Amino acid sequence: MSIFETTRASVRIGEDEISFETGKLAKQASGAVVVQSGDTKILSTATIGGLRDVDFLPLTVDIEERMYAVGKIPGSFFRREARAGEKATLTARMIDRPIRPLFPKGWHYETQLVTIPMSVDQVHPYDIMAMNGASAALAISPVPVAATVGAVRIGMLNGDFVVNPPEEDHALLDLDLIVAGTDEAILMVEAGAEGVTEAQILDALDIAHGEIKKITATIDEFAAKIGKEKMVIEAKSIDEGLLADVRSSHGQALVDAIATEGKLERYEAIDKVKDEVVAQYAPETGDEEADKARKSEVKAAVDAVEKDTIRKAIAVDKKRPDGRAQEEIRPIECEVDISPRAHGSALFTRGETQIFSTATLGTTRMDMRLDGLGLETTKTFWHHYNFPPFSVGEAGFMRGPKRRDIGHGALAERALAPSIPDQESFPYVLRCVSETLESNGSSSMGSVCASSMALQAAGVPVSGPVAGVAMGLIKEGDDYIVLTDIAGVEDHLGDMDFKVAGSKDGINALQMDIKITGVTFDILTDALEQARKGRLFILDKMAEAIDGPRAELSAHAPRIESIKIDQEKIGAVIGKGGETIRGLCEEFEAEIDVEDDGTIRIYAPTGTQVEAAVARIGSMTKEAEIGDRYPEAKVVKTTTFGAFVELTKGTDGLLHISNVKPGGRVETVEEVLESGQVIDVTVAEVDKERGRIGLRMTDDPTIAGKSPEEIAEAAKNSGGGGRPPRGGGDRGGDGGRRRRDRGDRDRR
Repeated sequence: MSIFETTRASVRIGEDEISFETGKLAKQASGAVVVQSGDTKILSTATIGGLRDVDFLPLTVDIEERMYAVGKIPGSFFRREARAGEKATLTARMIDRPIRPLFPKGWHYETQLVTIPMSVDQVHPYDIMAMNGASAALAISPVPVAATVGAVRIGMLNGDFVVNPPEEDHALLDLDLIVAGTDEAILMVEAGAEGVTEAQILDALDIAHGEIKKITATIDEFAAKIGKEKMVIEAKSIDEGLLADVRSSHGQALVDAIATEGKLERYEAIDKVKDEVVAQYAPETGDEEADKARKSEVKAAVDAVEKDTIRKAIAVDKKRPDGRAQEEIRPIECEVDISPRAHGSALFTRGETQIFSTATLGTTRMDMRLDGLGLETTKTFWHHYNFPPFSVGEAGFMRGPKRRDIGHGALAERALAPSIPDQESFPYVLRCVSETLESNGSSSMGSVCASSMALQAAGVPVSGPVAGVAMGLIKEGDDYIVLTDIAGVEDHLGDMDFKVAGSKDGINALQMDIKITGVTFDILTDALEQARKGRLFILDKMAEAIDGPRAELSAHAPRIESIKIDQEKIGAVIGKGGETIRGLCEEFEAEIDVEDDGTIRIYAPTGTQVEAAVARIGSMTKEAEIGDRYPEAKVVKTTTFGAFVELTKGTDGLLHISNVKPGGRVETVEEVLESGQVIDVTVAEVDKERGRIGLRMTDDPTIAGKSPEEIAEAAKNSGGGGRPPRGGGDRGGDGGRRRRDRGDRDRR
């Protein structure tokens, strides 16, 4: 008989069953659930800590990836998992964003959601399971969240929608859409796409919400079986009389302050009004504790009045804080070539949001190695986003990227990735970096615009420019307004943050967070249509600065050239023990990669160096033909019947003794030639079946200035080309054969 009392529930989503189980693992957590689909199995926990004296929600979400889950040992020096990778960070953000708004106001208990993937079969991704597992762990815990959240992935493959597609299909999807929501509404969307339409997005969201309802119903049923009592939280309410007084005495002053032009100036004006309210309604009494409590109450009241004033002005009066119309985009300035040494650079300014982006080209040896739990092991394009504190007029610590930076960088990367050429046509590794220099709303979408221009300026043959715009929503009762290009205050006090990026042909990336439950599909339709118009407007502005990829790469960008040679010639390029290829790399300051199929990639700092290396390899691997001239051929061995001459590495020809001195005869070859001597020769005979090459001195009057046909005829008539006498000496006994020594195939 088992010592564990377990509770289990399951639901079929798409082609797979997802199960939830509790009562066996991590029983000291406030809530612990094991979620399983296929052989992917995760542990999700919710733990309530102590009560904190703070005015915010102390919630943390962590994903702890363990390499044992896929039967691997970590690749780090210490063979131990280090900081969370990008996949874990992004998954933690997707758990946090839809759940955070559902916590009750006044919940100030330290709360932590931790997910540990215990087994990952690389068919069923753990991210969706982690989102549902966190929701289930909260549902069976004492935390009184307002609703149950479910999550699902919707893919589009060959025009058909697929629910929770297997991981092996993710790279093939035209749409990869992750949706989280309750049984009543969608709360979060995260998507990468390749030019899908607004209608297709709406259809996918509709399918997703149907599956989410099944998941939330299962979790609710599961939690009901546990029967754990929820904690009761009484949020502090603001005195209605105080609200009325503040609105009466300083309402108009707040309206005037909100209308101040300029973000920092506006904040300063609003803070001045707030200070006046505090001074009037919370004067110092000498009782430190009472004064602190009163000031906190008054500040909450004036904040509430400010929020109410701004929201009503936008939703009811249709008046935005900066005076713009509903669909109006802030003034845009675009510029390229900001950094003289960067391979590509651009500056995108929209209102008080300014992004400086660069594009850097590298060789394939610089690809990003991924040490994670998924199928993807390398990346050849990535985008990094930085948000220094000075961008919002603050001073603060700069200790590496925060979760927000990683999330915004990943969003821009998804938006730009469909425009990046494949490795076959453009064999470079690409890195874009966006520096936020100013921020007043939608810096992530600004980074999409700036980086798209930087790629074009670098000469990357992108399929087309990409732009992004952030949409917002203010809903007051039945009144609502969808806002194009939201500023910071509209994002902070609004009900929706909906980022849409794409090309003129369609959507490439989406990110949506909704703070209310009353967003209808009509509102989403309006938002997508406004976003389309906004995106096209921004693309036109970007085209004024650069209207397509430059024909040539930056002078400072490395050059890469790919050529294909006969596999039998690989040894000639590599040389014995790798001697030849190392010499080529040193001579041309290049990196040279040789593949088994004969593909050779040459990477060098300049185009001149690449061209020279290509020409050299071409001459080394070219099949000798009658009439080919080799002005720097080297004598490598003399014999009684002639001299063996190295035309290229791995290929020799025979200069017969009768042709050593044109117009004259010699008794020995050594009278004219010696080993190591550089001479100018021309191919006069080629015996491909026997691999023999006969040579003449280029200045030999019998062939000088003649066509290949005439040279062949002259050699035939005179004899003595590539045929050593019977039993004659040799250079290994092959009589002028093409050598096929591949050495040890040491590749650089």
